[in-house]
Order: sequence, then structure tokens, then C-alpha cells
Amino acid sequence: MIEKEFRNEDPTGKVITLILFLVSLIGAGTLAIKIGLQGFPPLKMALFRNILGIIVVGGVGFYFGVSMRLRIEEFPRLLLIALLQVLHIITLNVGTQYTTASRSTIFFTLYPVFVVVLGHFLLPNDRLSATKLLGVLAAFGGMLMALVPNLQGAGKVEHLIGDLIVTLSACLLAFRITFTKLFVQEIYPYRLLIWLLGISIPFLFILSYLFEREKPIEWTLASSAALLYQGWVITGFCILALTWVLRKYKASKLVVFSFLMPVSGVLFSKLFLGDALTFYLLAGTGLVATGIYLVNRQPEKV
Repeated sequence: MIEKEFRNEDPTGKVITLILFLVSLIGAGTLAIKIGLQGFPPLKMALFRNILGIIVVGGVGFYFGVSMRLRIEEFPRLLLIALLQVLHIITLNVGTQYTTASRSTIFFTLYPVFVVVLGHFLLPNDRLSATKLLGVLAAFGGMLMALVPNLQGAGKVEHLIGDLIVTLSACLLAFRITFTKLFVQEIYPYRLLIWLLGISIPFLFILSYLFEREKPIEWTLASSAALLYQGWVITGFCILALTWVLRKYKASKLVVFSFLMPVSGVLFSKLFLGDALTFYLLAGTGLVATGIYLVNRQPEKV
């Protein structure tokens, strides 16, 4: 049934403009996480982020009169992507806590590479070519180059741990995007996202209660603003918009624009947190961006 109804069109100019705007906003996401972690434990921040997101998505759906009633046959698929979303957010928050915001942005931006690899096996007419393979190798080369300072310096093992956790988060996000591309063909985008967030909230609440009961929240202006940015701008607006366009347009054509994320993320981190723009960091960002571009640049076969 999915094969028959599968929609995979080339994005229009207006859609491309929208994607460029969205990935620029998402690029500042790791900065918002880094600032938010100064006042919120990772799991509690993820919980509040989803609550804020569901308010926005639910409000938009209510305004347009979209039915949010869950259908029984949809629940297993929604549960799967909800679990992937929970694991993705947890690993991203925890990983960012152990590394810098700019480094977290680099490793998180590897998710389009994972999307391309998964698309080879799971998405119709989206095979891994020689050019895509070269792009994958270039992106991972950039990741290794960005790791060089950690491998050479003493007392920075926690950065390496954080980088690896964020990379795992990128992989989990790629799985979530790939399955969303499949499921959104049959589940209306608003309903998919509202239940994705709704199912995630109880899991995050339980995990936060078990592991963060003794960790207080510090409601500072900066951490609160960062939380609002994650919940309303990224989860409420960006993810909703991306889910909508993902229903119709090619995932491989959309993720190419994610090369802006490391650029905007690193620049935001330098501007607001004073992260050092080292040669390895800049070169690693460049290689990751080049790899992501190569993965997606080849013309589609007719």
C-alpha cells in the first residue's frame, strides 16, 4: 500500500526557500540545548520541550480543524517513531552536555548521511551510488578531523564521549526521519506529529522521575529562553514544517540543505558562547558539509 501511494517529488523553489530557513533555525538548536542545560537536567528539558511542542502543533491542528483522533492501526507505527524520537532527544541532550555546542552541531549534522544510507534499503528508488559513497566517506572524514584536538589533548575525554553520543543521536534521528517518510504517506502530518510528541511525554516523564528526582531546575532567563526556542521554534514550527514537506518531496533532495546547519551552529556558538574556531573545527565542518552535498548532488535517474 505504501509503495502504491508513495509520493517522492522534486522540491519547488518555494519549498527550497522554506527548507533553507528551517535548517538555519535548527542549526542554532545545539546552542539552545547547551544554554538550556545550564538550568535544566537533560531529561527534564526534553520533557518540557515536547510539552511546549505539542501545545504549538495541537493549536495549529485545532485552528485548521484537523482530526487528532488516534486510529488503532496507526498506533504501532506511531509508537516506533515516538521511541526513536525519545532516544534521539535524550542522547542529543546528554551528548551536548559533555561536549561543546559547536562540536555537537557538527556530529549532529551527520544525520543526513545516515538518512541516505537507510534510504538505500528502506525507501523506494533511492539507491546508494558511488557519488553518495564518496560523500559518506568525506563526511566521516570531517568528523574524524574534528576529533583530532580531543585525541591529542589531555583532559578532554569527555568531549570524545559527548561527540560519540551526539553521533548516536544523529543515527536515531535518521531512523526517525526515514520511518516518518514512510508513515506520513498514510498518516496526516499534524496527527502524526501530535501523537509522536504525546506518546513521547510519558516515557520522558518516567525516565526523568527515575534518574533526575534529585536534580533541581534553575529557571534563569537564558535557560528558559533556550527551552522556549527548542519547544516552540524547533519542535513546534520546524519539525512540523519538515514533516509536512517530507510527505510529498524527496528526502534526499531535502537533506542536502542541512549543510547550512554546521555553519549556522558553529557561528552561533562562537557568537554567544565563545567556542574557539580552531583549524580542525573549521576543516571538519567543511568536510562534513562537502560530504553531505556530494551525497545528494547527483541527478536523479529517469
